[in-house]
Amino acid sequence: MVDRVIHTWKNSTHIRHRPENFRRFTRSEVPMSTLTPRINAIIGEPEVVEDAATAEHSTAWHLLKEAAIAIRPLQIKDGSIPDAADHAAASEHVSAIIAGIRALSPAFPHDAEYLDAAVADFRRWADGGFGVPDFLDSLVAFQPQQHRVDGIRHLVIFPMYTQNGSTDRLVEALIVETIWPDFIAELEAGDYGNELFVSLRLIDFTPGYDTNSAVLFPETVAMREIPSFTWGAIFQDREAARYRRVVRAASEITKLDLPEAAARMLDDQSLAEKTFVMWDIIHDRTHMRGDLPFDPFMIKQRMPFFLYSLEELRCDLTAFRESVRIQKRLTAADELSDAEQEMLEHAGLVQYAVIFDRIFRFAITGSRVRNYDGLGGQLLFAWLHQRGVLHWTDTRLTFDWEGVPDAVVALGDAIDELYWRSIDRPKTAHWLAAYDLVRSVLTPNPASVWARGLSDEILAGAPKGYTDQVLDDEFPLSMFFEALSKKMRPVIESTVGIRGTDD
Repeated sequence: MVDRVIHTWKNSTHIRHRPENFRRFTRSEVPMSTLTPRINAIIGEPEVVEDAATAEHSTAWHLLKEAAIAIRPLQIKDGSIPDAADHAAASEHVSAIIAGIRALSPAFPHDAEYLDAAVADFRRWADGGFGVPDFLDSLVAFQPQQHRVDGIRHLVIFPMYTQNGSTDRLVEALIVETIWPDFIAELEAGDYGNELFVSLRLIDFTPGYDTNSAVLFPETVAMREIPSFTWGAIFQDREAARYRRVVRAASEITKLDLPEAAARMLDDQSLAEKTFVMWDIIHDRTHMRGDLPFDPFMIKQRMPFFLYSLEELRCDLTAFRESVRIQKRLTAADELSDAEQEMLEHAGLVQYAVIFDRIFRFAITGSRVRNYDGLGGQLLFAWLHQRGVLHWTDTRLTFDWEGVPDAVVALGDAIDELYWRSIDRPKTAHWLAAYDLVRSVLTPNPASVWARGLSDEILAGAPKGYTDQVLDDEFPLSMFFEALSKKMRPVIESTVGIRGTDD
């Protein structure tokens, strides 16, 4: 897939979304007595739903969603329900879920095979005594990448964890909608092929997505074995909505005079969504392209977190660079189609989005524990400042926009140079060189062992020794970001569970 998604699956990390505290519902918060009577009252006869456009308002969807929420407190971390005393209630909830799926299925004919398999998987789970759920069959049958049509919807239900949401494999149910405008289809059919990338919009969802989670990955589903993953999805509506809220607040706090196009994106959710689709489709395909240190994620190996920072930033800067290239090419063209006109507009917007999302949201979102995305945001900000195209003067943030593209591309070139040299270096020497690149821009923690110089014992030892010496906050926030973080914290916290319709 989307190469970024494949590699983050294998490493149980996700780029651009960092963990926040997830509060699991308890029995007292979702009392069985409030749900079971209603479920029993309508189970077996929910109305058949034939229009996906209104499915979220149907009795069938509410039946399914409430049953999914009700079964969650009975599950433990691996998704099973070990207490036999809970099995009768769990069976009722599964029956309600199945009834809801059956009633909703006619509205989603393109997912018929998947929904039939989901019914079979739920029945097998219940009949087997609610052990660790196995939804491999329905997962394999779910192929949203085969239906990349703007506006097409999917009913999704699996026992799964949600990245940056729930770490437990609880039952989650969603109605989602595909975002696939013509210019993205043309982009993907041309130089930016990414056949398994899926862009979605959240319509309605269970509590695992009332969080910071903005992705839907097959790897998170409870299943008996790991198949070849064939798709990965990002909720661009959530990405766009939190971008708009955070950047609007940050620009006011820093007195930043936004360029007209960037300001327009803050007032237009649809425009922002399409911008994030363009950004992500280029970002995702970059993970396995270029002169790489064999595998930028070193699958199943621990690495210092700043290596992940550089890889994620490399992919974002590639999206920036390619957007500059697209913008130049289309600006020079004599005549443009409607799709090319939209592509040209969004090529400029992607550049603003990469810069502002990185420096305003990434840099100060999440904890200071090995926050690789946060570090990438700090690095981009400091790089632009030190090259004289970003200024914090008289308590006002300004950019020299004519010089910004070259400065951003130069940072991408520096990371590309690091990668190009990596294949001729031992792994730990590559790590040290990567650290030198970051510290040439950012000031390390005064207590850093890496900054003082690793001992000969560590240098001659296993890579684990190197990683163990990296501080959780190896590169602390600058004074600028310390102050900005205090002012922005309520705004960032307000984006938990945000929808594209919230602003």
